[in-house]
Parts: sequence; C-alpha cells; structure tokens
Amino acid sequence: MPMSSSRRLAPPLISGVCLIFLAGCGSSSDSGSGSDASQSPAAASVIPVVASTNVYGDMAEQIGGGKVAVTSIISDPDQDPHSYEANTQNQLALSKAKVVIENGGGYDDFVDRMLGSGDSSPEVINAVKVSGKSAPAGGELNEHVWYDFPTSAKLADRIAAALAKADPDDAATFTDKAKAFKEKLTSLERKEARIKADHGGEAVAVTEPVPLYLLEASGLRNATPEAFSEAIEEGDDVSPRTLRDTLALFTGKKVKALVYNEQTSGPQTEKAEQAAKTAGIPVVPVTETLPEGKDYVGWMTANVDALASALAK
Repeated sequence: MPMSSSRRLAPPLISGVCLIFLAGCGSSSDSGSGSDASQSPAAASVIPVVASTNVYGDMAEQIGGGKVAVTSIISDPDQDPHSYEANTQNQLALSKAKVVIENGGGYDDFVDRMLGSGDSSPEVINAVKVSGKSAPAGGELNEHVWYDFPTSAKLADRIAAALAKADPDDAATFTDKAKAFKEKLTSLERKEARIKADHGGEAVAVTEPVPLYLLEASGLRNATPEAFSEAIEEGDDVSPRTLRDTLALFTGKKVKALVYNEQTSGPQTEKAEQAAKTAGIPVVPVTETLPEGKDYVGWMTANVDALASALAK
C-alpha cells in the first residue's frame, strides 16, 4: 500500500542479493513474541512456526504450548504490517518453518513474497481464507479478521490440525488446547452480545476499519464517512470536505465513541481525536498487534471492556 506521513515508517527493503545469499548478509532482528525457531537449541524437538504478526504467534503458542517454537515477524506496535519489508532473519526463519500463519487479504503480502523466493514448503494458514469472508458488493474486503471472534475460533481448529500433521503424537494435546482457547472466545462473544443488548443501533466513529468486526458484532453502527477511513488506511490525504464531515460527527455529538487505531496516527486522525475529546466523546484506542505483556484473549477482553465502558458514559 502507498506510504504517507500518516504511516509509521518500516525498515528499508534489503537487496535481492541479501535474500538469495543469506549467509553473506547481516540482518537486524524484528522477531517478536515466542522463541526464534531458527535459533532455538530445542528447534529439533519442537515444531518451528512462523507468524506474520504476534497476534497469530500468540494463538500458535496458546494451542501449541511447549511443543512449538514461534517466531512472530512483527511484534513492534510502531510497525505497520501493510508496509513492512522483510529482512534476512525473517527469510531464514520461514525457510525452516513447518507451519506459517499469515493474515492474507493483502495485509501481509511480504510473507508470500518470501515464501515464493525460497524452496521450503510449510503448511500455510491464511486467516482471511479460513474466515470465508469476502468483499461486499461494490466495496472492499475488511482484512482485519482477528477482530472477528468466530474467525479466531476457526483459526484455532486450523492451527491445531496443522500442528497435529507435523506432530501426530501430540494431536490430542493440540485439540484440547484449541478447545480451551475457543471457550475463552465464547466469553468474549457474550460480552459483545451484552453491548448489543444495551447499545444496539448506536453510532460510533473509527479512524480505520481495523475494529469493524468487533463493532458490528456488538450491534453498533459505523457513522464514519467511508472516504475518511479508507484514506487513512491507504495512507492518503483526506479531502477538506471529508475531514469537515468527519469532525462534524463529534461537534454535533452524533456518535457515542471514537475507536482510534493508535498504530496509524497522523495530523488528520489527531484532529478527529481532539474533536472527540473536546466534545466529551470517549476515545477507545485499539492496535493491530499485541501490546507488550498481553495475550490475545486478554488484549481483546480489554478492547471489548473499554468499548462497553465508553458507551456507558
């Protein structure tokens, strides 16, 4: 996707020579949560898994437990997965992976590019394909499927199956852990149902479509001009008219909350945030990757609880 000043900068693209001659090039690590499958001394006894972000890396760890060594390529909240460029360490980890988990839908294309440049053949799990979601008529696919809890439940089963294929002796363990993970997701869905019962039909605004699956499941209506959130997501400038219409949501108190993606802030989203605060409208921050010290369920629980609290004000 095109870059602009509203997007956090990603590391520079390394040369094609480096990607081919891995041993001859230095690299800087961007691996995140979990063990690095390419370096762990226990790599021979566990399943090496590579995830595009620490969201999927955490899911793999929850389901694989001590039987997996997970490398999460992106774990830094200052990184924008849309514009991330790979390094040699990422390529090396992918070359050794038995299971790869990517988001798909154009979100983390760097994974497919790296897989295409190597000769490894891991089991690849594409979250968007697992979700079964597609673009609405005349619209664009919302690829942020990890904010959709039914999709996360499907992913848990798919991850368990992939790990069982790599390690049949521990298949029952993976199935049990996936079941426990899905039970936690059921609790989150109950929280969404409670918001829907209390606030169904109320309008909210977003800076980007990142949390829309959560908002829709909670019965909320996205009142943001589509041109605003699309421009922010694409790193484009927002037209003066679209910005004016967006700010009017807050000055006119037409929405109950602003759900703000902290990972892609810029002058125009900051104007929206300030307008909401000035009007006394709660701002609910969200991110695209796991905050430090959080697991997936804890992170999503905090997001849902923050949304419920904001709407109750």
